[in-house]
Amino acid sequence: MIRSLFIAATGMDAMQLNIDVIANNLANVNTVGFKRSRADFQDLLYQMERSPGASSAEGVNVPSGIQVGLGVKPVAINKIFQQGDFIQTDNELDMVIEGNGFFQILMPDGSTGYSRSGAFKLNSEGTIVNSDGYPLGPGEITIPEDAIDITISSDGIISVLQGGQIAPTEVGQIELANFVNPGGLRAIGRNLFLESDASGDVVTGTPGADGIGTITQGFIEMSNVNIVEEMVNMIVSQRAYEINSKAVQASDEMLQIANNLRR
Repeated sequence: MIRSLFIAATGMDAMQLNIDVIANNLANVNTVGFKRSRADFQDLLYQMERSPGASSAEGVNVPSGIQVGLGVKPVAINKIFQQGDFIQTDNELDMVIEGNGFFQILMPDGSTGYSRSGAFKLNSEGTIVNSDGYPLGPGEITIPEDAIDITISSDGIISVLQGGQIAPTEVGQIELANFVNPGGLRAIGRNLFLESDASGDVVTGTPGADGIGTITQGFIEMSNVNIVEEMVNMIVSQRAYEINSKAVQASDEMLQIANNLRR
């Protein structure tokens, strides 16, 4: 009887974690470049009270045995890197990646972060940076003060038209990064990911080459969270949490009956 209490408790813990993941997805429904998460679960160990195939008589084996499961545990929270919807902004520094790949962001500690958010801006020195002021890599790209028009090609070439000139001038080249297993990247918030052993080594290249996506100027990629799907998952998780709490209640009532037998 006590065993069922702990089994149901693992179910409640698992569903609470699932609700946490869903809540984070919904909280970021309007976050540019956000990728939704999904919790994965596994059943726990089994107590073997009768082994399948054990002998019950000479020449006779039991077909299934008795194996009592001990509950559930969370094993992974996966990032789903499905493409989000594109929204046109007509901002010269807004970009989306059509296909695979990440923008490279130069972190203050000298490392490189990776992001799907292409909402870039200019700082006081004319350098292209993200909303936290971190430069777009692989090398800092600076826009001249007298630039009157910025053009970003699908293969990442940034050109500017300066006052008094007829032809645009190339000022930088954007290189995108890609990974064998993007789901293995370590999320650190601020729309940024870091490389990990699970993601594999980073592969950088020109947009549109070697399986890397292309860049489109004047658009941003919105979150890939599907509100209807998340709401359905929330209802399912809530009902699962409720039914596990009923199992705790039923076990408690049965223990109460056992305790009252001597009266």
